Amino acid sequence: MEKLTYLDLFCGIGGFRIAANRVFSKRGIEFSCVFSSDIDPDAQTSYEANFDQRPGGNIRAISTSEIPDHDLLFAGFPCQPFSIMGSLRGFEDTRGTLFFEIARIIAARKPKAFVLENVKQLVGHDEGRTLNHILEVLLQLGYQVDYKVLNALHFGLPQKRERVFIVGFLESTYYQWPHKFVPMRALEEILEPEVALSYVASDLIKSNRLAKYTKVNHHRTIWHENKGGHISANPFSCALRAGASYNYLLVDGERRLTEREMLRLQGFPDDYKITGGYSAMRKLIGNSVAIPVVEAVLESVVDAMLESKPYEQQMLQSTFSLAENRPQIEYTPMQKD
Repeated sequence: MEKLTYLDLFCGIGGFRIAANRVFSKRGIEFSCVFSSDIDPDAQTSYEANFDQRPGGNIRAISTSEIPDHDLLFAGFPCQPFSIMGSLRGFEDTRGTLFFEIARIIAARKPKAFVLENVKQLVGHDEGRTLNHILEVLLQLGYQVDYKVLNALHFGLPQKRERVFIVGFLESTYYQWPHKFVPMRALEEILEPEVALSYVASDLIKSNRLAKYTKVNHHRTIWHENKGGHISANPFSCALRAGASYNYLLVDGERRLTEREMLRLQGFPDDYKITGGYSAMRKLIGNSVAIPVVEAVLESVVDAMLESKPYEQQMLQSTFSLAENRPQIEYTPMQKD
């Protein structure tokens, strides 16, 4: 395979980029990220510090003519409109319409393949109609598509993080989802041996947690308090979230996770540079992707592109209904060039 080029949309702090670079390097494939974008200035600063590339800003303000040709498109598009922790407003939320910015670019540049990521709740949002609409748009752009919910716990990370991945190919091929799961790393490998006192929760918060949960644990745990006030303690973290309370996750019921620990829970290497304060990094990491999961998906994408196996129609039929006379969906880009 010749040199691969890719786009990193809604790039955040670069989880997709790290995963892609690992996969391509391991395969001996020459590669280049030809364009990245994110509207968050803190994300732009972190991305630039780690990859020497300043992402573009608001994708709505970027003309298609400014987007280079590319082989692969990656996008962990904003999940808040579809998240159970958000409003679940979907396309009614202006952030939900950002999918159509992805469609605009795909329509104009026709990459060979794409990988999109979002929260698991997208699958059932509006009784499945939202996801079906997304898939229909991608089908009408000429792509074969498939989707699957994957959990970071199955890919070596001690974080229960379920996300839906959507893959698409311009040419007929056979795609097989990752199926060789990796044993979960011990939480002890993630946690730092010593942390500053600033991470320790107040006595009041600790006592409130203890009053709700009295089970004795003999291993390191992360305590999680859900919206109903229920406390659970597990040898893994619940999903990191951008907008949650500072104390919804507490290590052994005692302290908050450090920035480095949160990065490790998402699979970031320890040489990743931390550029912002605690609040900013907590938000950015919570919005990021679980790198080993993305890496496994991309391995399978590259396999499909290299092997070019015959495409089997039943793959799509097993994913969602393909009515013979499905309605045509009008796709209107948010911005015309």
